[in-house]
Amino acid sequence: MSHLPVLEVCNLQVAFTEHKRSISVLRGLSYSLEKGRVLAVVGESGSGKTIHAMSLLSLLPPTAHVTGGEIRYQGTNLLSLSARELRQVRGAKIAMIFQDPSASLNPVLTIGEQLIETLRAHQKMSKQEARQQAIKLLEKVGIPDAEKRLAEYPFQFSGGMCQRVMIAMALSLKPDILIADEPTTALDVTIQAQILRLIKDLQQETGMTVIFITHNLALAAEIADEVLVLYAGLCMEKSPVKALFDQPLHPYTQGLLASLVSVQHKTEKLAAITGNPPVAGEVFSGCPFAPRCPRALEKCRQQLPPLFEKEGNRQVRCFLEGSK
Repeated sequence: MSHLPVLEVCNLQVAFTEHKRSISVLRGLSYSLEKGRVLAVVGESGSGKTIHAMSLLSLLPPTAHVTGGEIRYQGTNLLSLSARELRQVRGAKIAMIFQDPSASLNPVLTIGEQLIETLRAHQKMSKQEARQQAIKLLEKVGIPDAEKRLAEYPFQFSGGMCQRVMIAMALSLKPDILIADEPTTALDVTIQAQILRLIKDLQQETGMTVIFITHNLALAAEIADEVLVLYAGLCMEKSPVKALFDQPLHPYTQGLLASLVSVQHKTEKLAAITGNPPVAGEVFSGCPFAPRCPRALEKCRQQLPPLFEKEGNRQVRCFLEGSK
């Protein structure tokens, strides 16, 4: 496995424009990802997880725009590419699975038409060759009677089956990077486990790099090699998954883990992080988590901590940890 990064996000900044006012949602996100690794990006709703994912493929809504930084795929800054060049990257090099599979599939086209169209748009193959490849892809993601089901429409598939189709579509062009944006959110726990296992098995089989976006830390523990904790558009902690669960460094990460339900230790009341997440566009002079942090220093309220490098390939944005 190569140790050269397949993806580098460097000081990425994204803002929305609303009534001539700029609202920052990503405030300088940086990380690198080696080929074949799985990175889980976690955090509360509104932390910037999905906006970060959409930025990687320039799929931001019209009111949002990148205000700074770079996104380098194998050394090429994706933000410098033309629309035509980006179309060659999307799907073929970097693919994405969206949150709601039923909303991502065209309801008036059969499953087969949508898979075949994807294959023929990027690869030189006949319609019959694309059809045979589509059957193989559906079989690979565990859909029975694949040939028959090519002729069916999305409404004839369950939510879990639709997500399997989306995974098949994402993998159809053998991408180097797969972005999975909360792919199990709309599914029950049994189907969640099946989809998670499918992604993990396919990742190990193909050696692709995966960015797995979730608000569920338990899912991150199952699939990830590394975890990046987002809060208010900033990386609060980045760590190998085992180290993060064994010894979380940032108070925000500690709060997230404390709120998890444990089957070993039953409690009458779940722990909760006091206060509310920041409002989008809120301006901070210090650490954005300071108003909710039980250990905050006066310095934390006045100055934004840098990302401190720690042993074991860990990073944490906290003055308390940086002084150790």
